[in-house]
Amino acid sequence: MCHDDCGLTQRRCTWASDELSIVYHDTEWGVPLHDDRALFELLILEGAQAGLSWITILKKRAAYRAAFDGFDARKVARYDEAKIARLLADQGIVRNRLKIRAAVQNAQSFLAVQKEFGTFDAYVWQFVGGKPRRNRLRRHEELPARTEQSDALSKDLAKRGFKFTGSTICYAFMQATGMVNDHLMTCFRYKDVSLG
Repeated sequence: MCHDDCGLTQRRCTWASDELSIVYHDTEWGVPLHDDRALFELLILEGAQAGLSWITILKKRAAYRAAFDGFDARKVARYDEAKIARLLADQGIVRNRLKIRAAVQNAQSFLAVQKEFGTFDAYVWQFVGGKPRRNRLRRHEELPARTEQSDALSKDLAKRGFKFTGSTICYAFMQATGMVNDHLMTCFRYKDVSLG
């Protein structure tokens, strides 16, 4: 499949190379997100992705939504050892004990942030001044793995008890949620997302 301008195909970021990642790229990635449930979902999924490819997580996304009660942070925060054991037996998700326990811990920390700031959205978007940062990248190789903002977010999340939220994970979260527009300038979504 051609990902450059070959007449019929729109130019898009080169990492979107199969049907699932193309749909995600074209409809979600980089779109400013302000819904707390959806932000919690991506925070957990980005942590689950550590050491794996994003396509692995995308393929398991529906199973994650079912296993984690639609990413209802209040429910996830109350998971006990029996529920954790059931999750560890669930072949539809990444069965990593540390990542599953981190999801429960992160749900508890997420609720604490909501209580303090009103919404997780209000908290997290402050790290980019409340509006998306727009990079002007021409090649995939120019994409940073982390930034000053992701470092600050990671440090603050750790202080609040979050796990699996290192700077690289935080930057991927920021890209996914539109806190930063890292669509390549040659990608048809770059201007769409910038205008939105």
